[in-house]
Amino acid sequence: MTQTTELLCEVRGQVGFITLNRPKALNALSLGMVRGLLAQLLAWRDDPAVLAVAIRGSHKEGVFGHFCAGGDIRFLHQTVQAGSPQIEDFFTEEYTLNHVIFTYPKPYIAFMDGVVMGGGMGISQGASLRIVTEKSKLAMPEALIGLFPDVGGGYFLARCPGRVGEWLGLAGESLAASEAIAFGWADAYLPAAEQAGLWEALATQSFADSAAVQAFAASRTQPQGPEAVRDTSVIDRVFALPTVQAIIDTLEADTTSASSAWAQHTAAALRKRSPLLLHVILEQIRRARSMTMAEDLRMERDLVRNCFFLRPGQSETMEGIRALAIDKDQTPRWNPARIEEVTEDAWRAFFASPWPAHSHPLVALKD
Repeated sequence: MTQTTELLCEVRGQVGFITLNRPKALNALSLGMVRGLLAQLLAWRDDPAVLAVAIRGSHKEGVFGHFCAGGDIRFLHQTVQAGSPQIEDFFTEEYTLNHVIFTYPKPYIAFMDGVVMGGGMGISQGASLRIVTEKSKLAMPEALIGLFPDVGGGYFLARCPGRVGEWLGLAGESLAASEAIAFGWADAYLPAAEQAGLWEALATQSFADSAAVQAFAASRTQPQGPEAVRDTSVIDRVFALPTVQAIIDTLEADTTSASSAWAQHTAAALRKRSPLLLHVILEQIRRARSMTMAEDLRMERDLVRNCFFLRPGQSETMEGIRALAIDKDQTPRWNPARIEEVTEDAWRAFFASPWPAHSHPLVALKD
């Protein structure tokens, strides 16, 4: 059994159990947590006594409540300011962890209660069973801090139905249980009050093999959540447009149709995000439609390094984190300031890899 302050890991019966234990930070992933998760999952992968893995979060009043709010963005800001190589370590190791989960050969059951955002999506989207509750709130809101939906976000956003992925990646909207299932971010619904019972049953039941664990867990869940699912025809039409400019123009021009309230809300949300990164995100998702998970993660490793270091002293990500989490003035000074000012050369530069292919930090990833 592995016990650290931020990560609780134990084997009970035939299942390995992980509890993210950083409740004051909504279980935001530190470098230590990433390393601990990766080491533990690799050990259990090769342990025949462990048939499956289950993972949950914790909150200030106990277990469950929140899964994971993402990566520790304060840590990222501090490491860049200090010139620490840990900024490189964090993303290389986090994306390696994401890939291990997406390719894990045993059932990996994620209890996605409460907040599940950013890095929390990265350690749950590859699960064999993604369970949401009536309290679940799933999102990829990175554009708000001048980043892009990483941790495999290009891959799993591109595989949402229609153009829902572009909408979620650009606007950063959050999904409740029913839409998370309908749009491909979750597999099953379980009332929050029943999570502890299933968790305990996984520890006490006897299973013939890994498939039996998966089947048992799935049998205790429901295929749909309690909320209605929106019609996505307008989303598909608008977010299929070829450019960010075309998307924002169409949204802002819609003032009288039945969808005008949604259009104006969405346009206002886009206007708050980094104009430059909106262009990067749209291209990222569309490229990822034809990529494997490993290829997408290599692209995202290029993108994230360029987000921090392509424009010295002008990182949109550093500015976004400053405004949201450091100074907390909520007024990032984006450069360029408006969608209309972004040039194609500016956003295309983010897709140029800083490394030769043979020495890429994620060259070893194979799907």
